[in-house]
Amino acid sequence: MKNMLLIAASAAALLVPASAGAQAIPAGVIAVVDLNTVTATCNACKTALAALNSKKAGLESRARALSAPLETEQKSIQAAVDVLKGAEPDAALQARAKAWEAKRQSAAQEMARAQDQAQRDQAYIQKQIGDKLGPIYSQVMQKRGANVLLEVGSTLATSQSVEVTADVLAGLNAALPTIATTAPAAPAQQKPQGR
Repeated sequence: MKNMLLIAASAAALLVPASAGAQAIPAGVIAVVDLNTVTATCNACKTALAALNSKKAGLESRARALSAPLETEQKSIQAAVDVLKGAEPDAALQARAKAWEAKRQSAAQEMARAQDQAQRDQAYIQKQIGDKLGPIYSQVMQKRGANVLLEVGSTLATSQSVEVTADVLAGLNAALPTIATTAPAAPAQQKPQGR
């Protein structure tokens, strides 16, 4: 029994210095931010969104402008083929069909490039905003004494006293007066060199 007490006391003595050296974790001071509000209402964000919407409308208009004559020509070619009732089309009709296919492919490639650019533009805008938000989060947390910052969408309920959206929005407006809305050109893909 005496040996058991000595063993227990020795074990306790070994554990005390280890736990005494560990630093206590501070109590969580949480702040929440509504990023949807921040990114929809920051001054530069509104301007960038308007530019993106304008580009999107232009893209839709161009798609209609490309597809309308293609549809008309396709119907005309199809009508000519239908008249043949299974007979082989002549060289002129075959040439029209080949020309139509070339125009269709060209239009599809143009639209694919434009859509790719639109996606890159949107990602570029988001990157600019994201690059500025990181330091702003730290500044707002320090100013408000928070050690945890959550997006309001990841919480079930919050008190207005922990809301820092206005602070983050003000910081973003100051740090990001304008946003470039056109992404830099994509780097050309290198072709593998032959032997």
